[in-house]
Amino acid sequence: MNSSVEAVTSAERAGEAQKEVSGRWFDVTLRGAGLVPPRRGSVTTLQVNLGKLCNQACTHCHVEAGPKRTEVMERRIAERVITLLSASPSVEVVDLTGGAPELNPNFRFLVERSRALGRSVIDRCNLTVLLEPGMEHMPTFLTQHQVRVTASLPCYGLENVDSQRGSGVFTRSIEALQILNTHGYGQPQSGLELDLVYNPGGPFLPPPQGDLEERYRSELGEQHGVRFNRLLTLTNLPVKRFATGLARRGELSDYLDLLEDNLNPATLSGLMCRSTISVGWDGMLYDCDFNQMLELDLGAAGQGRTTLFDVDSLEALRESPIATGGHCFGCTAGSGSGCGGAIE
Repeated sequence: MNSSVEAVTSAERAGEAQKEVSGRWFDVTLRGAGLVPPRRGSVTTLQVNLGKLCNQACTHCHVEAGPKRTEVMERRIAERVITLLSASPSVEVVDLTGGAPELNPNFRFLVERSRALGRSVIDRCNLTVLLEPGMEHMPTFLTQHQVRVTASLPCYGLENVDSQRGSGVFTRSIEALQILNTHGYGQPQSGLELDLVYNPGGPFLPPPQGDLEERYRSELGEQHGVRFNRLLTLTNLPVKRFATGLARRGELSDYLDLLEDNLNPATLSGLMCRSTISVGWDGMLYDCDFNQMLELDLGAAGQGRTTLFDVDSLEALRESPIATGGHCFGCTAGSGSGCGGAIE
């Protein structure tokens, strides 16, 4: 099969997979169970996707990020992020993600300006990017600006990590964690927060967050001398690359059933979309990072696309409706899932 045919086949498979996911009606299921679909409260977190460029291409990546992606936030958009942030006093946290956000030339600008406005900043780091050429001073920069590092490490063992993220990634990730530790990250009383992120290696729900955190702490501490603050467990949402992989293996329907069957009403009040606005690399606004990857418009269907330049303050989005789809069952299954880890 030639490359053009392979590309068409891959695109068709991805389209069919997402069509199957969107066929699961989240709001309808909630109402059928006597539950109220979520609406946004005050926006306290602004999550900014700096682009799809990444030094890794992980199998579970809902962004479909990778080394060959060219979508990168430009300076004009980054400056508007800061303008909007300044006009939105309810926002306490600026959450920088990607791809690998550090690869964007505007990363430092966004960190510096956000911190100057008194906002907390999170860097969603894949760890290995800190070992890339030109990144030698990044740990020092993060330390100086007291950036909270939320680092992806889907397991405490080499085999599981490398199977998800690529050969040699675990060893390089440990090296990056050790570097962060030497800068004070994860150390008692340092004030430099280092959280790790676990996601399952397949179509199943994460184990209890507290129990797994103790296992991580034991294994990483004893084997590698690594310290960290918290472990966050995330459910793999059936979006983009992960959904397509499940469909290719004939596992997507069963996984969607698993998520829907494990709907936990107690998670609804803690959904990240209730307090977060997601900004795309091109300046589009979304209800969450997952909706961004699906290009699911902000708010109720029919309202049209909204950009950073269409609003003067994020306060205007308070109490607005939230666009949902079948992927939302991933955030409400079991103990729940969000960028801050388990909800319940």
